[in-house]
Amino acid sequence: MLRRCSIRHVPLLRSFASAARNETCDTRNMALLSLKPHADSGKTTLTESILHKSSYIPSPGSVDSGSTTTDFLPAERERGITIQSASIPVKWKSWNFNLIDTPGHADFGMEVESASRVVDGAVVLIDSVEGVEAQTIGVWRQLSKYNVATRMLFVNKLDRPGASLRSSLLSLLTHKLHANPLAIALPLASMNPENYSRAEPGIEGLVDIVKWELWKWTEGGSYIRQPLPLVKDASEFAEVFPTGHPIIPHLVPARTALLENLAMFSEDLMDRLLSLPSDPHSYLKVHPTEIIPHLRKATIENQVLPVLCGSATKSIGTELVMDYVGHLLASPLDVRLQVESPDAPVRLLAWKVAWDKRKGWMTFIRVYSGTLKRQRTIYNVNTGQKEQISKLLLLYASEAEEVDSLPYGSVGVVLGLKYTRTGDTLVDSRDLGKTDSSQMSLRGVTPPPAVMSVSVIPNSHSDLNPVQDAIRSLIRTDPSVRMDNQEGQILVHGLGALHLEIIEGRLRDEWGAKFEFGNRQVSYRESTNSSISPRLEEWSTEIAGKAMTVKIALSVAPLGEDEQGDTAFDGNLVLDPRGQPIKAPDAYSSQLDPLANLARGIASALSSSPHTSLPLSHVKVQITQYILPHHASPSILTGASSYILRSKLREAGMGPILEPYINLKVSVHVDALGKVVKDITENGGEVLDLASSSVAVDGDGAPYPLDGLYMPPEELSPSSTSLRVSSSASALPQTKRTIYAIAPLSRMLDYSTRLRALSGGHGSFDMTNAGFRKVAEPRKVEILREIGRA
Repeated sequence: MLRRCSIRHVPLLRSFASAARNETCDTRNMALLSLKPHADSGKTTLTESILHKSSYIPSPGSVDSGSTTTDFLPAERERGITIQSASIPVKWKSWNFNLIDTPGHADFGMEVESASRVVDGAVVLIDSVEGVEAQTIGVWRQLSKYNVATRMLFVNKLDRPGASLRSSLLSLLTHKLHANPLAIALPLASMNPENYSRAEPGIEGLVDIVKWELWKWTEGGSYIRQPLPLVKDASEFAEVFPTGHPIIPHLVPARTALLENLAMFSEDLMDRLLSLPSDPHSYLKVHPTEIIPHLRKATIENQVLPVLCGSATKSIGTELVMDYVGHLLASPLDVRLQVESPDAPVRLLAWKVAWDKRKGWMTFIRVYSGTLKRQRTIYNVNTGQKEQISKLLLLYASEAEEVDSLPYGSVGVVLGLKYTRTGDTLVDSRDLGKTDSSQMSLRGVTPPPAVMSVSVIPNSHSDLNPVQDAIRSLIRTDPSVRMDNQEGQILVHGLGALHLEIIEGRLRDEWGAKFEFGNRQVSYRESTNSSISPRLEEWSTEIAGKAMTVKIALSVAPLGEDEQGDTAFDGNLVLDPRGQPIKAPDAYSSQLDPLANLARGIASALSSSPHTSLPLSHVKVQITQYILPHHASPSILTGASSYILRSKLREAGMGPILEPYINLKVSVHVDALGKVVKDITENGGEVLDLASSSVAVDGDGAPYPLDGLYMPPEELSPSSTSLRVSSSASALPQTKRTIYAIAPLSRMLDYSTRLRALSGGHGSFDMTNAGFRKVAEPRKVEILREIGRA
């Protein structure tokens, strides 16, 4: 039973609002995030199930048949994967969900990045067989980066052989994603106890531990809800479960553990439990309406991670997911910042830009203050431009509904904006004088760094300009794409091989560009070994017939081992005169800010080395002093800082070359293990660990402890138990092992073909970005020869 102890407090990432319940309070801006980068983890399938259960569509579509609502692009339906995020407003009971279905593949990380910026909560899916996978930590950190504290976990595919709720939760602790996962539902594999003894995989229902009721689903997807008895003896469960059912002895302990763990974060709930008799069954008398407010508060404050489970393919668990999204995830009012208000001047964030042949430029926005109305003129805080809104839309995947206004907290689409980019802050032009300019700019969206490039060859000279215009338009829709010209050759940089394939298809299909792609190559970086002290240097130019001279002092040094580069500057660290990191150029509320222009010039110089033309990374630049002539525009600091930094980099000489590395997870049969390990090491890779499951591999340091946590017993997932107990049986297929390694991306471009040959077609692998590493001198010479600089 519970004993009083000290309450553990986790600080709020945003202020908690005690607002009156209204339409905004019933809004949930949520993302569905998959952590399985190469295949379907059921995220889009769950989205289809949600749309079906909420009566949005008459029947759920299928990824296999290409009939899903959110995956409507031809490439998505052809490949069976999600390429771009899709937003759909969903009505469920008294709640309004703005549901954003995001890609799971690492090559489309920009879509996850932009969606994470505007949601207030996320439902994260993991495969119950695989557990936490390679991309998990990166996606989890993206949510933390944008202060999305309110999260729920959905353990999917419990109908698969080898599925295990317990192992999935253990992998969560092992990889240190959350210290307090809280199972609020238990799986019912079968109503027939004999299927447990035969280790039959499957799932027929769920037990809602909070509301103390059983959900049973039929083959057609309909369900029956049945309250569980407030028992004093296990025999009383006989009216619900067959005698001797394996789940019966675990129900009361699960409810007890849920309440006791939750009471650690609530004085009121602790007092309520302490007032009950010492009989464990007395906890069953605590009504759900007494539990949910405490569970909601702990979820919003990120003190606990609610865990649900089910099978999206069979629509098992969908209703519970929607109920608990409404009960537990934050509304815009729960996580608003101090300057956000329904009654404040209009302020929007453009989190995504898309192109449609019929509608033109579509700007996806979230309303952070006020109410946006159509036919208004808005002011772009980042570019200083005014633009006219033509229409406001609610977008239902590929279908649109025109509306007159978008209220505070809502997500919608604006038509008519020709210059707005992802991450720009927009305000009503009539409110410019009502808001402090320093508070107008919202935090933008930082694109992930490119790791692979390809040359683009126009079919003819007349195709050159159309191809470049098409690439610029595509970059506006996907800021993770980068274009540059090196010695007359157009290079396009992306996040991976699949990303480049999609880029090629979009340029042809959406913009009609005529070109050919050259060979793929990875995007290398250059760094520096030299430290150059600051000295005041001059740069002169002529403006309107008047000579202008700017003086700037910059220091240049390699990034220290304990220093972290800024993704906004491609892994470099740029400091102001006080030694504080400066923001990305477009993040300043006023583009006349001297630091904004200095940052733009420095970013330009760092984008191309004077020695190799490679982008620079892991370089620390500090602005120690700058002198701007009286009456001169701060914009001239851009050219001055770029020129002066470039001259310093030239003075420093060529530094080390950095090569992109990837984290590699390979699953193969035991008989192919040696050959695969040998191939990885022969291609410059390093094997970090070998494991028989995702639980066995440590994350960053020691895993979170199990102390005080409730872990569902393994016997509730019978097929998992059978696979482990009977693993020595000769009749079973060969045991698979998992290899965790790190390897240079350049040696892994054809890894799919190599692994197929090495494993006899039975191997699978995941790749995720592991950052850049310095290369040895022989490899440096190879890279310089490869890029034509040797």
